[in-house]
Amino acid sequence: MKTILPFIVVTGLVALSAGPAGAADTRCFEMRIYYAAPGKLDALNARFREHTCKLFEKHGMVNIGYWLPMTNTENKLVYLLAYPNRDAREKSWKEFGADPDWQAAAKASEKDGRLVTKADSIFLAATDFSPAIKPSTATEPHVFELRTYTASTGNLENLLARFRDYTLKLFEKHGMTSFGYWTPTDPKNGAGEKLIYLLVHKSPEAAAVAFKAFRADPDWIAAKSASEQKAGDSLTVQDGVKSEFLAPTDYSPSK
Repeated sequence: MKTILPFIVVTGLVALSAGPAGAADTRCFEMRIYYAAPGKLDALNARFREHTCKLFEKHGMVNIGYWLPMTNTENKLVYLLAYPNRDAREKSWKEFGADPDWQAAAKASEKDGRLVTKADSIFLAATDFSPAIKPSTATEPHVFELRTYTASTGNLENLLARFRDYTLKLFEKHGMTSFGYWTPTDPKNGAGEKLIYLLVHKSPEAAAVAFKAFRADPDWIAAKSASEQKAGDSLTVQDGVKSEFLAPTDYSPSK
């Protein structure tokens, strides 16, 4: 049986209905990217597995997910934490850094040299259309896709509106699962310019098939055309869409 998505008509265009919105998620999210020293990625993962994740929870941080890029030429570990707010985040990290258990674990793990050469941090706020952001597990192997969009000048709100009104439902229609959607809160990380989100796929190959069908969908073509006509141009800058496939670590709460 063919699935028919609920819709409402908006200015002559079919707008897919996302259903009733839940309560806004006002937490502070932080995406952290660690670059492991050569040959130290396994040791870094071991430290998170055996010590760090538990100590984060001890100090009020919520572990959402931990991932490794499937093509990991930079020895990266990507992870996502949540806090009640930014002040709580600062308090938690201060207490974590002073914890004797953390200090002992860090010292023991770095007896042969530092494990991390660089760490990046991006503070994020959930969008109003994001699904509930929480650790999730799957019964079958899955991959995550981290996608970052840079909006053209003045068009972030138009881009968010297109996701809210059309894109999420069309992703779902074509078998892609939305994990979470965020915008950066600090100017240095693209506040007012970027949308960052995570999708879940069965595999990179399944993602390619799904996106091919999505881009050929008449509803998407109409929504894209109408939104760009309204804005007067593309809603993203040239080469403004970046994608990276991530595999969850064995200790990640999200699989």
